[in-house]
Amino acid sequence: MDFSFSEEQSLLQDSVQRFIQNDYTFDSRQKLLKTDDGFSRDNWANFAELGWLALPFSEESGGFGGTAVETMILMEEFGKGLVVEPYVSTVIMAGSVIEAGGTAAHKEGALAEIMAGTKLASLAYVEPQARFNLADVTTTATADGDNYTINGFKGVVLGGPSADLLVVPARTSGDQKDESGITLFLVDASASGISKRDYPTIDGLQASEINFESVSVSADDVLGEVGNGLSLLELGINNGILAVGAEAVGAMEVLYKTTVEYCKTREQFGQPIGKFQVLQHRMVDMFMEHEQAKSLLYMAALRMSEDDDIEARKAISALKVQIGKGGRFVGQNAIQLHGGMGMTDELNVGHYFKRITAIETLFGNVDHHLKKYANVA
Repeated sequence: MDFSFSEEQSLLQDSVQRFIQNDYTFDSRQKLLKTDDGFSRDNWANFAELGWLALPFSEESGGFGGTAVETMILMEEFGKGLVVEPYVSTVIMAGSVIEAGGTAAHKEGALAEIMAGTKLASLAYVEPQARFNLADVTTTATADGDNYTINGFKGVVLGGPSADLLVVPARTSGDQKDESGITLFLVDASASGISKRDYPTIDGLQASEINFESVSVSADDVLGEVGNGLSLLELGINNGILAVGAEAVGAMEVLYKTTVEYCKTREQFGQPIGKFQVLQHRMVDMFMEHEQAKSLLYMAALRMSEDDDIEARKAISALKVQIGKGGRFVGQNAIQLHGGMGMTDELNVGHYFKRITAIETLFGNVDHHLKKYANVA
């Protein structure tokens, strides 16, 4: 099978690489984390100008018609640069749900504003009791004439502090864990009845805990079909897994290459520690874990670009398992081989490890996706 990129894909990869190398140094990233937004609005506008915000959306929706492969290419380079802009939460997750379930008005309004970089969005789906079960929803949306009233709580809303729009799954019928009865709503983040507690995550990003207290939304704000929103929610989550999986593969590459270079210069007993055979074996194992993760990433991206839903879901879960296991191995060994300095904030190694660790728990951990892979029909 030919895994070579097309000319357009290679140009995309080159443009992202140039941006990371020239405009997104580790020091500049660290300064962004200390700002009120935790990222750069100027960078976001630049993303829009370069067409990256419109990349995964179809031409019919006003985008560039990119596939999962293009998303993979972009996010792998973002992972190498530890990009903190809310691309996954806004474009990959919320954006894909709006495109797949939205009306023409949603696409001409909210989706167009996302692609233009004028609006940010988040998928507010996590509930404390759910434990990775997307069907476990206690947030309710009660019909009230032509409107719905939303009540409930969502935690770990990635990109929540800066979000202008929220995609909110709520139960309109059925019991707490029923797969049917879940409806997705597009909600203005500044609507009356919404309260947020914002906080930074361990990997330097921003998230929110959001309470919905008698939040009124119009029936026109429904995404997809009333009571049949679970498949739409799964689409957004699977797209998110592919994106952060690619990001983790990029981070793993930086970690093992940085470790190899460090071991060539760090001397002990009068010679570089990279000459010690036991450490050479460790670095080879790090390389192998990265290559296995990259292979599964390519497989998942290709499966997501096809119409075989079962194979796509299996590939996504397989990728998430390898990212969890391999990412932890690469990160821990990078820290260990760098010694005490690997734990300092001044060195980028620890920050890559924090991001990979956070990715491991996003959208389901290793145990969850092992079971999910085994249960796919």
